[in-house]
Amino acid sequence: MNLKEVVGMNLKYYRYQSGLSQEKFYTNLELNPKYMACIERGSENITVDHLEEIAYKLGISTYELVTYNEEHAISKKRIDEREKISS
Repeated sequence: MNLKEVVGMNLKYYRYQSGLSQEKFYTNLELNPKYMACIERGSENITVDHLEEIAYKLGISTYELVTYNEEHAISKKRIDEREKISS
């Protein structure tokens, strides 16, 4: 797993834990939800400034967004499945 994928996985995990949709969470941060969906999939880069802003909003450290966590990887798979079902 590369760093973009780790960041995307963690963003999705923590956003989901916050109980907010991509649309609501990222719009509140004045970030484009469609672009952030690409970030969460690990297919686009994100700036350090945005990482810091998102971490602050989530109440976590930037370190937590860039560090691989096996629990988050497992949870992301479950989240992906739930989102497919609800679509």
